[in-house]
Amino acid sequence: MEPIIEQRLADLVLDQPATAKVLESYGLDYCCKGGRSLQQACAEKGLDVKEVSEKLETVLRSATPSNAGFRPDQLSMSGLIDHIESVHHAYVKATIPSLLKHTERIALVHGREHPELLDVRDHFAASAGEFTQHMAKEELILFPWIKKTEQALLSGAPRPALPFGTFSNPIAAMEAEHLAEGDRLALIREITNDLTPPAGACTTYRLTFEELKQFEEDLHVHVHLENHLLFPKAIAFDGESK
Repeated sequence: MEPIIEQRLADLVLDQPATAKVLESYGLDYCCKGGRSLQQACAEKGLDVKEVSEKLETVLRSATPSNAGFRPDQLSMSGLIDHIESVHHAYVKATIPSLLKHTERIALVHGREHPELLDVRDHFAASAGEFTQHMAKEELILFPWIKKTEQALLSGAPRPALPFGTFSNPIAAMEAEHLAEGDRLALIREITNDLTPPAGACTTYRLTFEELKQFEEDLHVHVHLENHLLFPKAIAFDGESK
């Protein structure tokens, strides 16, 4: 078996979803940049790969069929799409209004003392707009065609002709958008000292930063499921005979 330090971050999470928590705790991006090996990712962030790998090994040793948890890799593509929409798209849609309100409020109240909050407000507003459009393109165009193609192939029916040529075309655009929004949220972390509220910060200030952390964590899982599980399977359809 390949040594853990040589495994891709995305593969670690695909094999055992519980490893995502360890990677998150070290700020290791397993979604948009999940193609890196653990060793490479740790080197880029100046982390002790031995320390990180030992924590991952502990999680992997404790994993059993009874505690492995939800396994998205066992779902059909249609089932995975339903999960992404009902869990992650629903979360984003429900959370954006609150975060827009809260980032605006702390910028207005505390922006003079902490001008970075003005940038947090603007960056999140831009991300909210871009990601809302992004999800709409997935729900209205890409995802329905993936479902139609899977159902046709399973039933032995002719594969439908795609209006966008191949799945590789829209998926490349979706992955680029994932990367852009991941980078934008990472920038918010950077300008806020890893989303650390200052001493004496008010309740709304602290709540907003906690909401941003949760939003980013959900986005990582969301993007991981698409980039490393759903999209590769859809692209494989491009090579299927029609």
